[in-house]
Amino acid sequence: MSSDVIIIGGGLMGASTALQLAMRGCRCIVLEKDSPGRHSSGVSAGGLRQLNRDPAEIPLTVEAAKMWRNIEALLDSDCDARFPGQLRIAENAADMEKLERRAALVRSLGYQHEEMIDRDELYRLVPALSPHCVGGLICREDGYARPYHALTAFRRKAQAQGAEFRSDTKVHSLRKKSGAWHVRTSQGIFNAPILVNCAGAWAKAIAGMLDEPVPLTPKALMLMVTERLPHFVDPVMGAASRKLSFKQMQNGTLIIGGALLAKLDFAREKTEIDWLRLTESAATVLRFFPQLKNVRIVRAWAGIEAFMPDNIPVISASQTCSNAYHAFGFSAHGFQLSPVIGRILSELILDGRSTLPIEPCHIGRFNNMEKQ
Repeated sequence: MSSDVIIIGGGLMGASTALQLAMRGCRCIVLEKDSPGRHSSGVSAGGLRQLNRDPAEIPLTVEAAKMWRNIEALLDSDCDARFPGQLRIAENAADMEKLERRAALVRSLGYQHEEMIDRDELYRLVPALSPHCVGGLICREDGYARPYHALTAFRRKAQAQGAEFRSDTKVHSLRKKSGAWHVRTSQGIFNAPILVNCAGAWAKAIAGMLDEPVPLTPKALMLMVTERLPHFVDPVMGAASRKLSFKQMQNGTLIIGGALLAKLDFAREKTEIDWLRLTESAATVLRFFPQLKNVRIVRAWAGIEAFMPDNIPVISASQTCSNAYHAFGFSAHGFQLSPVIGRILSELILDGRSTLPIEPCHIGRFNNMEKQ
């Protein structure tokens, strides 16, 4: 089967890229080895975060935030997005100094979205918080959405624009002949002049087929969700010196993370929850909200994600093959970026350049590392 573009990976980045290309008249086929969003895209925490981004990502996340504010116009769905802000809590003077340095860094880059708040403002925003905290750093425009809602909305809108999605289609090999990519899969051969690697934790294998090795590490971050509770907190919560991701959803449940890893058998694509380690996340939550001591955990899960050594994604044209492109390695914080990644790739493919600065995300930054 032939098309203009073959996209490998049917998660958020693949679907966003298919949508943006289809909106500009390209015929796209998205090849997904499982089902769309089976791994990281459909099971993330859904954070819409500008707060505490690597400086290299700030221009991208600021632009993505504008797109999320108007996401219904793009996707015909609001993706259940909410924008109550996101904050990092300071528990002492050292934490406040750390956060002030961060705020100063962001200001020095010409941005104003990260704002220091004192103790009074912190408790005005989160009155249920334990009384020992002293202030924080907030991005009032941040929030969250529902990952599966967003994934489905991107895919359906891309399909409405003419993109085709093929599930259970595993890529076995790539070959370029007479200016076209020939992609051999478990469901036959697909052909197109342009190839895009959005394969997430499996992007390393695709890059390897392009003779472009990358130091990608698959990992599985754990999340847990509680029973429903009466509403008591609005912003998404983090901490200056503790691993914490904490928010109350529209239905009253709490989603809790803390960058803790599940046991991962990547070859079998299996994860195993480390319940003992999850007690660390629970203890951190109780540090800030001791009144939650008797709340029940309903379930826990982990999705397989792609991590880069510098935690910055790869977003670039291939350096070894013409008409091949990459977008992977979002290191557990790609959800917010998903609308803008599709736009960036459509610009790279159709215009030859991105209107946003993506030089720090070039795949070539790992060349020396791979030779060591």
